[in-house]
Formats: sequence, C-alpha cells, structure tokens
Amino acid sequence: MRIKGRAWKFGDDINTDLIIAGKYKYDTLDMKELAKHAFEAIRPGFSDAVKPGDIIVAGKNFGSGSSREQAPLVIKALGIGAVVAKSFARIFYRNAINIGLPVITCEKAYDAVTEGDELEIDVEKGIIKNLTSGQTLGFRPLPEFMIRILKEGGIVNYLKKYGGFEIAAER
Repeated sequence: MRIKGRAWKFGDDINTDLIIAGKYKYDTLDMKELAKHAFEAIRPGFSDAVKPGDIIVAGKNFGSGSSREQAPLVIKALGIGAVVAKSFARIFYRNAINIGLPVITCEKAYDAVTEGDELEIDVEKGIIKNLTSGQTLGFRPLPEFMIRILKEGGIVNYLKKYGGFEIAAER
C-alpha cells in the first residue's frame, strides 16, 4: 500500500474542532459539504487548495478533543491520502483506521518535511520517502489487520466482505 502526495504541515494539538468546527455538524451529514470547512479556523482555503492524495504532516497529539468521527471523515472526504504525525489522540487514530484513513506515527517526519514536499509512503514496509529532499524516514509499520482494514476502505467494508475477523485461539 503506497501513498504519494504533497505535504501540508500542521503543528501540535490540532483538535477535532480545528479539523471541523462542531457548529457545522448540525447542518449536514454530507461529508463533501462538511469538508469545505475543514481546518478553516487555522488554514482558510485549505479545502480548495488540497489535492487528492496529499498528505498531512503534523506534530504531537493530532485529533485530540471530542470523539466525533466527522474529523477523520472530512479529512478522507478531502481526498487526503494519509496523516503522518508525531502522535495521535487515541480515539482519532482508531476512528481513522475504522473509516479507512491511513494514520502513520513518525516522530521525525514533522522536522524533516517542509510544506509542499512530495512524499511517498509505503505503509506496509514502514518507509516515508521525501522525494523532494531525497531523505528516507522509517516508522513502525501498521499491524497486518489494520492494513487489511485500510485496503478495504474501512472496517464496515471489511466486515461486509469477510463477515468478521479471525481470532487466534488462546494458548
């Protein structure tokens, strides 16, 4: 599973209200409409400038705040290929995997990437290549079951296709 796109940088503690303000969640359930307001409080015009496949590179604690699933859903609706951060809020991380949005934890990426750099991520091998600078960064690859969920576009699609997960017997 490879993702290639232009980097967009965001700092530390980007919470779910900064991703999509709560005031919009009552207006519509259409994620494409909600996505038009993504990050507008800190990056006006972001939704118009981002291209499918682009990659968000952030600092620590990305996705903190409420457990609203709309935050990763609007990021996915924008066509973002992946979010790379120093760390994630646990509920955001799990919601992202569940809806099929790749989230990569890589401590060094934020300092090594400049906004606009072209990146290529190999999710299965745990490699981020900065095609602009030539630098390669490693990260702990996602577990195989998460990669399978991502490849199917989220947990609902996975369960529809396979009907469940194999659970290893206790030893």
